[in-house]
Amino acid sequence: MIISTKGRYALRVMVDLAERDSDEYVPLQEIAERQGISTGYVNGILKLLVEHDKLLSLRGKGGGYKLMDKPENYSVGEILRIVEGNLAPVQCVIPSEECSRCGECHSMPMWRKLDKMINDFFDGISLQDLLDDNLDEKD
Repeated sequence: MIISTKGRYALRVMVDLAERDSDEYVPLQEIAERQGISTGYVNGILKLLVEHDKLLSLRGKGGGYKLMDKPENYSVGEILRIVEGNLAPVQCVIPSEECSRCGECHSMPMWRKLDKMINDFFDGISLQDLLDDNLDEKD
Protein backbone atom coordinates (compact mmCIF):
# COMPACT_ATOMS: atom_id res chain seq x y z
CA MET A 1 0.00 0.00 0.00
CA ILE A 2 1.28 3.41 -0.95
CA ILE A 3 -0.46 6.56 0.19
CA SER A 4 -0.66 8.85 -2.83
CA THR A 5 0.32 12.49 -3.01
CA LYS A 6 -3.37 13.32 -2.77
CA GLY A 7 -3.63 11.47 0.56
CA ARG A 8 -0.53 13.15 1.98
CA TYR A 9 -1.72 16.57 0.81
CA ALA A 10 -5.18 16.00 2.29
CA LEU A 11 -3.61 15.42 5.68
CA ARG A 12 -1.48 18.55 5.31
CA VAL A 13 -4.56 20.60 4.39
CA MET A 14 -6.57 19.24 7.30
CA VAL A 15 -3.75 19.89 9.77
CA ASP A 16 -3.42 23.41 8.35
CA LEU A 17 -7.12 24.03 8.99
CA ALA A 18 -6.91 22.44 12.44
CA GLU A 19 -4.17 24.93 13.36
CA ARG A 20 -6.43 27.91 12.58
CA ASP A 21 -9.14 29.62 14.59
CA SER A 22 -12.13 27.29 14.41
CA ASP A 23 -14.56 30.22 14.10
CA GLU A 24 -13.04 31.71 10.95
CA TYR A 25 -13.07 30.47 7.39
CA VAL A 26 -9.65 30.07 5.79
CA PRO A 27 -9.35 31.09 2.12
CA LEU A 28 -8.26 28.42 -0.35
CA GLN A 29 -5.38 30.59 -1.59
CA GLU A 30 -3.93 30.90 1.93
CA ILE A 31 -3.99 27.15 2.47
CA ALA A 32 -2.38 26.51 -0.91
CA GLU A 33 0.35 29.09 -0.32
CA ARG A 34 1.20 27.86 3.18
CA GLN A 35 1.35 24.25 2.01
CA GLY A 36 3.13 24.92 -1.29
CA ILE A 37 0.42 23.10 -3.23
CA SER A 38 -1.34 24.43 -6.33
CA THR A 39 -4.74 25.98 -5.72
CA GLY A 40 -6.33 23.62 -8.23
CA TYR A 41 -5.02 20.55 -6.41
CA VAL A 42 -6.05 21.92 -3.00
CA ASN A 43 -9.47 22.82 -4.39
CA GLY A 44 -10.06 19.21 -5.49
CA ILE A 45 -9.11 17.88 -2.07
CA LEU A 46 -11.27 20.45 -0.27
CA LYS A 47 -14.30 19.63 -2.45
CA LEU A 48 -14.03 15.94 -1.52
CA LEU A 49 -13.79 16.75 2.17
CA VAL A 50 -16.79 19.10 1.98
CA GLU A 51 -18.82 16.44 0.12
CA HIS A 52 -18.04 13.97 2.92
CA ASP A 53 -19.09 16.45 5.64
CA LYS A 54 -15.62 16.97 7.08
CA LEU A 55 -15.38 20.67 6.18
CA LEU A 56 -17.67 23.66 5.93
CA SER A 57 -17.26 26.03 3.01
CA LEU A 58 -18.42 29.58 2.50
CA ARG A 59 -18.25 31.55 -0.75
CA GLY A 60 -17.58 35.24 -1.14
CA LYS A 61 -15.81 37.80 1.00
CA GLY A 62 -14.72 36.28 4.28
CA GLY A 63 -15.28 32.84 2.81
CA GLY A 64 -13.11 29.78 2.71
CA TYR A 65 -13.02 26.52 4.60
CA LYS A 66 -13.04 25.34 8.18
CA LEU A 67 -13.36 22.09 10.09
CA MET A 68 -16.88 20.96 10.98
CA ASP A 69 -15.68 19.45 14.24
CA LYS A 70 -12.79 19.53 16.71
CA PRO A 71 -9.44 18.11 15.50
CA GLU A 72 -9.62 15.24 17.98
CA ASN A 73 -12.79 14.01 16.25
CA TYR A 74 -11.12 13.42 12.86
CA SER A 75 -9.13 10.25 12.33
CA VAL A 76 -6.32 10.04 9.83
CA GLY A 77 -7.97 6.85 8.56
CA GLU A 78 -11.25 8.53 7.64
CA ILE A 79 -9.45 11.36 5.85
CA LEU A 80 -7.25 8.97 3.87
CA ARG A 81 -10.19 6.74 2.92
CA ILE A 82 -12.07 9.78 1.58
CA VAL A 83 -9.28 10.76 -0.79
CA GLU A 84 -7.70 7.34 -1.43
CA GLY A 85 -10.87 5.26 -1.64
CA ASN A 86 -9.50 2.57 0.66
CA LEU A 87 -6.31 1.60 2.46
CA ALA A 88 -6.22 -2.02 1.32
CA PRO A 89 -2.75 -3.58 1.04
CA VAL A 90 -3.98 -5.90 -1.74
CA GLN A 91 -7.00 -5.88 -4.03
CA CYS A 92 -8.49 -9.09 -2.75
CA VAL A 93 -9.44 -7.58 0.64
CA ILE A 94 -11.65 -4.99 -1.05
CA PRO A 95 -15.16 -6.55 -0.99
CA SER A 96 -15.99 -5.45 -4.54
CA GLU A 97 -12.66 -6.83 -5.80
CA GLU A 98 -12.65 -10.21 -4.04
CA CYS A 99 -11.49 -12.93 -6.41
CA SER A 100 -13.18 -16.27 -7.00
CA ARG A 101 -10.36 -18.06 -5.17
CA CYS A 102 -10.92 -16.17 -1.92
CA GLY A 103 -12.58 -19.11 -0.17
CA GLU A 104 -9.66 -21.45 -0.85
CA CYS A 105 -6.80 -18.94 -0.56
CA HIS A 106 -4.53 -19.79 2.35
CA SER A 107 -3.01 -16.30 2.40
CA MET A 108 -6.36 -14.51 2.60
CA PRO A 109 -6.51 -14.48 6.44
CA MET A 110 -3.07 -12.83 6.46
CA TRP A 111 -4.20 -10.12 4.01
CA ARG A 112 -7.36 -9.49 6.03
CA LYS A 113 -5.34 -9.20 9.23
CA LEU A 114 -2.91 -6.75 7.59
CA ASP A 115 -5.82 -4.71 6.23
CA LYS A 116 -7.33 -4.53 9.72
CA MET A 117 -3.98 -3.52 11.24
CA ILE A 118 -3.53 -0.71 8.70
CA ASN A 119 -7.05 0.64 9.20
CA ASP A 120 -6.86 0.33 13.00
CA PHE A 121 -3.50 2.13 13.00
CA PHE A 122 -4.72 5.10 10.96
CA ASP A 123 -8.08 5.20 12.73
CA GLY A 124 -6.23 5.43 16.04
CA ILE A 125 -4.55 8.72 15.09
CA SER A 126 -6.46 11.98 15.17
CA LEU A 127 -5.70 15.36 13.65
CA GLN A 128 -5.10 16.54 17.20
CA ASP A 129 -2.45 13.83 17.63
CA LEU A 130 -0.69 15.15 14.54
CA LEU A 131 -0.90 18.72 15.87
CA ASP A 132 0.45 17.64 19.26
CA ASP A 133 3.24 15.49 17.76
CA ASN A 134 2.38 12.81 20.32
CA LEU A 135 2.47 9.71 18.13
CA ASP A 136 5.26 8.22 20.26
CA GLU A 137 2.86 8.06 23.21
CA LYS A 138 0.26 6.14 21.17
CA ASP A 139 2.28 2.90 20.93
